[in-house]
Amino acid sequence: MIVLDTSFLVAFYNARDTHHAAAVEPMAAIIDGNYGPAILPEYVFLELATVLAARRDLATAIHVGDVLLSAKEIELVACSDLFSAAFEVFRTQPPSAGLSFADAAIVAVARARGARHIASFDMGFARVDGIELVPSPGFAK
Repeated sequence: MIVLDTSFLVAFYNARDTHHAAAVEPMAAIIDGNYGPAILPEYVFLELATVLAARRDLATAIHVGDVLLSAKEIELVACSDLFSAAFEVFRTQPPSAGLSFADAAIVAVARARGARHIASFDMGFARVDGIELVPSPGFAK
């Protein structure tokens, strides 16, 4: 199982993003099911739609949203039930992690679902015990 983060999805769906090339191969592996089911936290969907609308345009944000919501390989997970767990991750994180609240929610979703992989370019996840970053640190090409 793998949890999808905003930075990874933005990089994949925005060819102008610095990490676009580094996102292509891991996304193919996710689509092929190499990590098992993919999880899309609702907070990530919110961030993704906002960022793509700002950096690209509304039509792109809507198209990507439609693609993700209809993908059989991806499960959208509501975050309301995990709000307390997300705040606990946020509250107890090591200062060096630097996780945003949305990132803490991603960790809470991963832990609740038993996922150890997070697809992200945010190095803060590499500092969280039990989490493996995809692509692995050192992804820059």
